[in-house]
Order: sequence, then structure tokens, then C-alpha cells
Amino acid sequence: MNSHASLIQSIDALLPQTQCGLCGHRDGCLPYARAISEGEEANKCVPGGQPVADALAKLLNRAPLKAEESVWPVQADGRPQRMKAIIREDECIGCTKCINACPVDAIIGAGKLMHTVLTDLCTGCELCIPPCPVDCIDLVEDTQPLMNEQARVAEQNDLRRRYYAHIQREEKRRIHRKSPVVRAEINTQLFAEFTAQNDQVPAIQVIEKPAEEIITTDVQTTLQLAKIRTQIKKLEKQLSVREDERKRVQLVELNQQLATLTGESA
Repeated sequence: MNSHASLIQSIDALLPQTQCGLCGHRDGCLPYARAISEGEEANKCVPGGQPVADALAKLLNRAPLKAEESVWPVQADGRPQRMKAIIREDECIGCTKCINACPVDAIIGAGKLMHTVLTDLCTGCELCIPPCPVDCIDLVEDTQPLMNEQARVAEQNDLRRRYYAHIQREEKRRIHRKSPVVRAEINTQLFAEFTAQNDQVPAIQVIEKPAEEIITTDVQTTLQLAKIRTQIKKLEKQLSVREDERKRVQLVELNQQLATLTGESA
């Protein structure tokens, strides 16, 4: 590993691996680590708080900076209060948007079925909240005791592995889907280059799609998809209030049309 990559690794090792994007790098801790190595201020990690800002300043031999403030109160260890996401399961419609948004695969469930959060894995990154169309996700305080340094490092290593596995799976999904996958833009090339030089993290490969398999989604198809999804949401809302056999049949037909257009199973 070259010296620059080694520096990025050292910086990344100090970041909490929440992959929350609150530092301004929406695709995770590693891109922020690279930006810090190239001169960006090292006090933007909100969940890391002042301890991470101070540790980075010491590593880089820079002047200490005040950490970006969190909306949550500061704990005894100097870091913001840890939060966990929970799903109000009786309100969940099984849309899977939160599952796709979670960077560490802490949410489980299936299409049109209830989802739930594996709270032991949840980092409180809040990325699952904006995509939820029915606003059924809450944040609650993590009541677990504060971690010692050994436990914190072990958690960070596990979260890093989970995020890298998530990225690789999303890369494969991008290739095999026949329509755009709605997810955060990830600099997969950066992760591929970094993991190729670092045998301590799972390797990530950029998958090239053969030219003959590339399918362009034209404007007409995009509008058609949007129209169908709007109709589905409207029918689902109506049926949640009162059952109607005719509308139920329409809903099934629309879901089948959507599955055909997106290449998913109905």
C-alpha cells in the first residue's frame, strides 16, 4: 500500500463508520477520509464529535478544531447521544425503500411485507427516514452503556465490512436491473481502488456492463413508471380505508405492469 493510501486508511480507522453523510460526503466515511488526506477540514464528523476531531488533528499534526455540532446532546464520552431507528410496524407498507437506503443492512423485510430494524446493527444514520413514504420510522435513544475503545474499534470494523458488502451487492444489482436503481451515488471506483490495496477489508470490484446489455430508459418510460407508481399509492391508500374488490383487481394489474417495466418479480 502506498503512503497516501496508508494515510487514508489511518484516517478512516478513526471515523465511526456510520456512513451517514453528515460530513457532506454522502457515500460514506472513506470518501471523507480521502478528502481529509487532501486537505479538507477534519472536524465534520458529527457522530464522532469532539473526540474524533481531536484524534484526527493529532494524527495529521493539525491545529484542533471544534467539531460540527449534533442535534443530539453530548454524552459523557464527548460524543453525541447514539440513536437507533425503529419502524412502527403496523404502519409499514412494505415498500422496501428503507432497506435500500440502509448502508449497513440493518433493516430486514420483503416487498409488500412488514420491515423491522435490527437495532444492534443500526447506527442511527437517519438515511432510512427521508425515503419512507408513510413516515413510519422514529429515532429513539440508544440505552446501551457507553463503549470502551476496544468495543468501539470492533464495531467500526464490522460496520465497515457490512457497508462494503452493501456496496458490492448494489453494484451487482445495478448491472442486472433493467431500469435505474434509486440509491445514493457511490464512488465505487474509489472503494475498488482502496480495497485492492488493503487486505483487511472485503474487496470491491467495479462491474462493467457489456455494451449490448445496456438499456436506455427513455423519457416516455420514466413518465409511465411515475404514473403507475402514483396510481398504486392512491389505490393502496384508498384500500387501507375501505376494501373494494374492483380497486383490488386494479392494484394487482398495476403492480404487474410495474414489475414488467422494471424487471422485478411481481
